[in-house]
Order: sequence, then C-alpha cells, then structure tokens
Amino acid sequence: MPNIVECRGVTKLYRQGSIDVPALRGIDLAITKGDFASLAGPSGSGKSTLLNVIGGLDRPSSGSVKVDGEEITGLDGNALADLRLRKIGFVFQAYNLIPVLSAAENVEFVLQLIGMERGKRHARAEEVLHDVALDGLANRRPSRLSGGQQQRVAVARALASRPSIVLADEPTANLDSKTAEDLITLMSHLNEKFGVTFLMATHDSRVTSRTRRHIVITDGRVAVDERRAANCNLGKLAWAG
Repeated sequence: MPNIVECRGVTKLYRQGSIDVPALRGIDLAITKGDFASLAGPSGSGKSTLLNVIGGLDRPSSGSVKVDGEEITGLDGNALADLRLRKIGFVFQAYNLIPVLSAAENVEFVLQLIGMERGKRHARAEEVLHDVALDGLANRRPSRLSGGQQQRVAVARALASRPSIVLADEPTANLDSKTAEDLITLMSHLNEKFGVTFLMATHDSRVTSRTRRHIVITDGRVAVDERRAANCNLGKLAWAG
C-alpha cells in the first residue's frame, strides 16, 4: 500500500529563554493508506507535536514531511492551507464546531472553502452525516447536540472533502465511556468500510486497544511501532447520545 505520510529525520525545537528544548528528535515514520493507528505516549512525549507537524499546523525544525507524496515542509502559508483543505481532515478534542452554524452547515463550510458548488455541498454533507448516523440532526446547531453528537459532526466534517488522512487529537477526551466506545466503533467502521486512514494521538486505552497499529512516542522518539490484530468488533452502532 502507498504511504500517505512519510516523516524522515523530523526534529522540532522550542525556544525557552536561551535554550532550545527538543520536542521531536529525528522521527522516522510512515503511515500507509488504510492504516487505523494510535499515537500514544506520556504528556510531553511529543505525540501532539508530531501530529501537528504532519497536519501542517506546525513546522519542523529539520527533516522531511510528505503527505500523499507531497513535500510540505517548504510550502508557504497559502499552499499549506490549501493542502490541509484537500488532503487532511482534523478531529479535535474540543470539537471546534462553528456555534452559529447547523451540523450540515459546519460540514459544508469546509466544502465551500475548497470551491464545491452549492448543490454538491448539500449532497455531500447529507452523505457524510448519514455515515455518522446523524441523518435527523442536520439542522441542529452545536448547542442543541450532545458531546458525542458534536464529535460525530466533527468526524463528518473531517471526512467531507474525502481527505487522504484524518488526524484526530485526543478525540475521546471529553466523552463519557459509552459515547467514547461508540465513537471508536464509528471510526473503525469508517476505516473498514471506506478505507479511510486514521492517525489518532491519545492517552485513552479504549482507543489504543482498538487500533491495528500502535505507535508510542517517548522523549521525542518512536519507542514502539507495532501492527496487531486489534479488538475492532464493529457490531451495531448504538449511540448513547
């Protein structure tokens, strides 16, 4: 399978006073098409920094980062923003939905940014909201949705542009146990059914136990990178709310 992400010798230094503090120390990592991977490690290990570097939200101090075959480290701000829109879907811990827009409008907003015409935007939003079992809630604003429903809107938004990879930063952190389990089942279902590539930075053992690839970052280096048969029984999606 082709590599969706390739990191070669990636370092990241943060300046603290007169000292450069390393967050990433020569990361070599490839994420292949269709991976369902967790990126774990203790606080301060560098996992969120690595996710941000892969997503083009932060620039490495040195090294090479390719997304879907495109070197991103030398891109200017506009080109990097365009690449994020076309090739990377994001799911954040805090959902990051626009409060004055409905669920469907939040999904369509990304499609509007990439220039999709209105009729196709409506159809695509309807399609991805169906995929995350939110058919009847398309017109609700975030304030009228539960935390689990808001995170499913965020997943739908991440999938709307049909990106090469979805990056999720602590996607279950604000969810109760049942809702978190359902969200993991949803993402596993989307990975299995549509081949969507997921890379999730997480502390949550409920996530790491369900991924088929488990990567651990320790002190800015890859300490573990293993593939395994995960507990990914899809079952029936029974949403808690």
